Amino acid sequence: MLKAVNITKSYSGKMALKDVSFEVSKGEIFCLLGQNGAGKTTTINIFLGFIKKDGGQAFVGDKEVGVHDTNTLTAYIPETVQLYGNMSGIENLNFFSRLAGFSYSTPELEDFLSKTGLQKDAQHKRLSSYSKGMRQKVGIAVALAKNAEVIFMDEPTSGLDPKAKAEFTKTCKEMAAMGKVIFMATHDIFNAVELGTTIGIMKEGVLAQKMKASEINANELNQLYLETI
Repeated sequence: MLKAVNITKSYSGKMALKDVSFEVSKGEIFCLLGQNGAGKTTTINIFLGFIKKDGGQAFVGDKEVGVHDTNTLTAYIPETVQLYGNMSGIENLNFFSRLAGFSYSTPELEDFLSKTGLQKDAQHKRLSSYSKGMRQKVGIAVALAKNAEVIFMDEPTSGLDPKAKAEFTKTCKEMAAMGKVIFMATHDIFNAVELGTTIGIMKEGVLAQKMKASEINANELNQLYLETI
């Protein structure tokens, strides 16, 4: 569902990505680890079409990014979800769903929000009163309402308390069970092992390590990460 073929990218002559290649299948959660500046966000931005690659190919399904329209297949949840604070959770969901070309009834919108774990009594409250975890749930609901096949996330667990992180993990696993692909850049080694099906480690624009999460524990991954970077 997601495929990178020898992707390269440089900024002002400095290589940000060097021949990055990988594949992610339906139902997989790919957790990409690495230091700041390693190339994680650049990889996501190329797949989203936010920036142009210098070489190689990026595919979402059978469509090549930059050649075909892949926006309908993808959704993006940044570290800080950008929503309207003066609108309620359900109003935000309705607004962004309509921007994507979808029209839902109020019960349908409430169902999307409930699937992410956002409580009913919060769905009609202004977003300005939401915690980061609650805002994130609205972002995930937008991805579900858009019927995105691939959901990109950048540092999604940053700033979440243990309860919110557990709820996030549960929601991601449920989306993966629906056949969605989740591709996330993260610094959270322990959550990567708990949540991911595949883990990659980037160093200076190179995908230096790639493994199945089931084949490594958190302590082993932490040691491998430190040795790699």
